Amino acid sequence: MKKTLIASAVLGLLVSGSALANQETDELRKIIAEQQKVLQKLERRLNETEQKIEATAEQVEIAATSTSATKLGGYGEMHYSNFDDKKSIDFHRFVLFASHEFTDKLRFFSEFEIEHAVIEDGANGAVELEQAYIEYDYSDKFTATFGLFLVPVGIINETHEPTAFYGVERNPVEKNIIPTTWWEGGAAVNYRPMGGVSFDFAVTSGLNTPIDGSSAYKVRSGRQNVSKANADSLAFTSRVKYTAINGLELAASVQYQQDITQGAVGVDKADATLVELHGIYQLENFTMKALYARWDISGDEAKILGRDQQTGWYVEPSYKFNEKLGVFARYAEYDNNAGNSADTSKEQTSFGINYYLHENVVLKADWEEHGESNKNGFNLGVGYQF
Repeated sequence: MKKTLIASAVLGLLVSGSALANQETDELRKIIAEQQKVLQKLERRLNETEQKIEATAEQVEIAATSTSATKLGGYGEMHYSNFDDKKSIDFHRFVLFASHEFTDKLRFFSEFEIEHAVIEDGANGAVELEQAYIEYDYSDKFTATFGLFLVPVGIINETHEPTAFYGVERNPVEKNIIPTTWWEGGAAVNYRPMGGVSFDFAVTSGLNTPIDGSSAYKVRSGRQNVSKANADSLAFTSRVKYTAINGLELAASVQYQQDITQGAVGVDKADATLVELHGIYQLENFTMKALYARWDISGDEAKILGRDQQTGWYVEPSYKFNEKLGVFARYAEYDNNAGNSADTSKEQTSFGINYYLHENVVLKADWEEHGESNKNGFNLGVGYQF
């Protein structure tokens, strides 16, 4: 009897244990099944995430591929002039830029320009290659330039996009004395010894002024535009620029050329020196610009014409109310016959507005007053760059 009771008890324990084991097994199976579902969801999410990452990577790769080392840009401007002696409308400039980066240190830049819209016999238009040069960084402080480039002198000669200056037309001093836009062929080096200080030195083709006629010895008439330019007399240009103080730019340029007639027969050798000084100071929305330029030219012929000295200067305050609207005023004097005892200087007083449809698109209006009253009038213009 005892054995039977013991056996029954053992059997009961076994059955009970088996039932508990089966119950635990079922629970484990349920847990495992739920974990499998969770793992499947995680796997699906991981797959989706991987797909998104791959898609993003593809877009990044596409974007990187589309960012070419070759870039295009340009600018243009159209002017309407209404003066007592003349009224005209002119698409003055259409310019295309092209550049290419060979390496982080080696680059190419170019500028192709069409002036006055039409190029044909009897038209005013012209096709010009104003820049085409190689730029190479020898170090963080030295950069060399080879080819056709803008002469490092003045305020707007190197930066003359219509959104970069006030007034529909470029100021008369930098047009007639410097003379902007002024480019030559040769080599140059830029040295930056410390932040905010830079030195430029260039050896280039020079001017070749006529020796007779109304344009004789006028510096603007001597630009050769690197078109089979006579290189008997090269030009040497140096500049120092200081920008270490925020909002301030001070610069001085000097150019020397042994003979701006390029060895013309029957006249004295006309060695010429240009000195240009300018300052720009910006305090918040107010900007003041001032520039002085002077040529000294030797030779009896230049002296007889009064063109042994050619000078000019201007001051230009401006104020930008906001991103859209700016106003300016300018007083300028220049004289291509400053060596004469007679008063031959030309004066121009201008004031007007720039209205920016976009930081790279501007509408302009200005009023000009000249010493000769019949040349007073206004200009309207539109300009863009990209």
